[in-house]
Amino acid sequence: MKKIINPKLLHHYIKKHHIDDIFDNEILSHMELHHYEKGEDILQAKNQLLYYYFFVKGKIKIFSVLENGKSLLLEFYTEFGTLGDIELFKNVSICSNVEAVKNSYLIGIPANILREKCHDNIKFLKFMINSLGIKLESTSNNSSYNLLYPLINRLSSYLLEHITDKDYIVLNSSFKDISEFLGTTYRHLHRTFHSLESKGIIRCDGQTIYILDKDQLKKLSKNLYR
Repeated sequence: MKKIINPKLLHHYIKKHHIDDIFDNEILSHMELHHYEKGEDILQAKNQLLYYYFFVKGKIKIFSVLENGKSLLLEFYTEFGTLGDIELFKNVSICSNVEAVKNSYLIGIPANILREKCHDNIKFLKFMINSLGIKLESTSNNSSYNLLYPLINRLSSYLLEHITDKDYIVLNSSFKDISEFLGTTYRHLHRTFHSLESKGIIRCDGQTIYILDKDQLKKLSKNLYR
């Protein structure tokens, strides 16, 4: 992690995401802009939370490591979001791992300062409630879909969600990341890609997926993950 000493860039992200509407000038003065390179750990489970984070640019993944050593992907962040909500207020160890999938920027506020200064900040508390509600709904939906629907339905919906106007998709995530997100194995994912390809619905060319039958893909997707 690198601390970026660039007040203009920090101010840009604060204004862009209306963070200055939540905090007073005292808290704003403690904010730091952090840069994490691709593959770098941002938070590690069981460690103490040092910074409460606003994710502002890049791509990160949030995952848990199970007792059998396998990873369970909980969420991708590609848009504005927060890290450390539960750990901040319950003052417990970090619950999940967070890793940069791409070079990413985050605004950090020292957790000890935020706990001390913002326990009665109504605007921040309302923001936190909304943030936790969105995360709960997203995690609950993804878990339900992974349990109740076959992989071909989940993969079809995932592809449909990422389709472009030109009816093709360039996968920015690795097949390993996608398999974790869809709650399956790398091999099962590949078999399902081949199944869709054999049905004439898609054509795979490396990381580029061409959609040949969008109507059939929509029928299979059942509007999951949307």
